[in-house]
Amino acid sequence: MSTPTAPTTDWTRLLLEQLEWHWAHQLRPRLEGLSDEEYTWEPVPGCWSVRPRGRSSAPVQAGSGAFTIDFAFPEPEPSPVTTIAWRLGHVVVGALAVRNAAHFGGAPADYASWEYAGTATEALEQLDDAHDRWVRGVRTLDAQALAQPCGEEGFEHDPMAALVLHVHREVVHHGAEVCLLRDLHHARTRAERGQRLL
Repeated sequence: MSTPTAPTTDWTRLLLEQLEWHWAHQLRPRLEGLSDEEYTWEPVPGCWSVRPRGRSSAPVQAGSGAFTIDFAFPEPEPSPVTTIAWRLGHVVVGALAVRNAAHFGGAPADYASWEYAGTATEALEQLDDAHDRWVRGVRTLDAQALAQPCGEEGFEHDPMAALVLHVHREVVHHGAEVCLLRDLHHARTRAERGQRLL
């Protein structure tokens, strides 16, 4: 009598569904119509953001183009509040583009050499490009590839699946922060309009 074969689990599909459900049903639709005003809105003084070169007072101003992103090393305690522009820059570069370069044939990327988006439209184009390359790359990973050590700093002894989970958590939680900032901006705008009508 033969032993029944246990069903195999499609880990690649499950990992992608973790990100893609959130991307399609929550995050990306909530970013439609993002305005430049929202993109750079600073809800409190002293925010970190993406700014025209030479306009930042942050200790570190990273970027190779006309815009730079604010940083400090070590990071201040407490961490500064960040704008939508900063959060999208972090997701595009730190979560996605750097990993696309390391694992999926993407162009070299790091915070210092990136050309940060000066407009909301450009930022969303960068986000879509980085997301799409990442998803195509993860789709090529079978169970064996997901079990291999990824070799990345901070994940030296972890399998590639652990890095995939980490990147997806980064996109989900920073994306939620971006959506909250949009909600706060809309509420502030509605309140200001209401005050002007009184």
